[in-house]
Amino acid sequence: MSEHSTEAAWYVVHTYSGYENKVKANLEKTVENRNMQDVILEVKVPVEDVVEVRNNEKRIVQRKIFPGYVLIHMVMNNQTWYIVRNTRGVTGFVGPESKPVPLSEEEMLNMGMGAPKLRYGFEEGDLVLITSGPLENFQGEIVALDYDRSKVTVMVSMFGRDTKTELDFEQITKA
Repeated sequence: MSEHSTEAAWYVVHTYSGYENKVKANLEKTVENRNMQDVILEVKVPVEDVVEVRNNEKRIVQRKIFPGYVLIHMVMNNQTWYIVRNTRGVTGFVGPESKPVPLSEEEMLNMGMGAPKLRYGFEEGDLVLITSGPLENFQGEIVALDYDRSKVTVMVSMFGRDTKTELDFEQITKA
């Protein structure tokens, strides 16, 4: 590790499967103990909230987006590299020949590192059954999803005509 950077970037480390949260906790403790908050800024285990519907009960569960990986916002230098690399559970940095490569802005956006969104496990084109409301027991196809408003637009065939109807996510289940 010969290059020194003074600018923080996001790096990815590979961990033993199931150790992501332990690595995060251990690294955060080390950063605090060594007063390194200015060079290791943030440690993230990317998760998404997914709504699971089982037996008509809605539950929100957290699912790791990248099992086996932890994201670290840090200034790369010999000391920070050594600290991260020797954290229990870390198997190495992601990059060619385990040489750390920072994530690009585009990669960060693709990984959903913006505002967290609640996902419902539905996609456009899914066939769904309407479970409540005036169209209960009708089937339709999802044509649009609006996660911000927790609404879904479903194309339903009524009286031989296709009709778009807007519903809450809670009013549908996969057909």
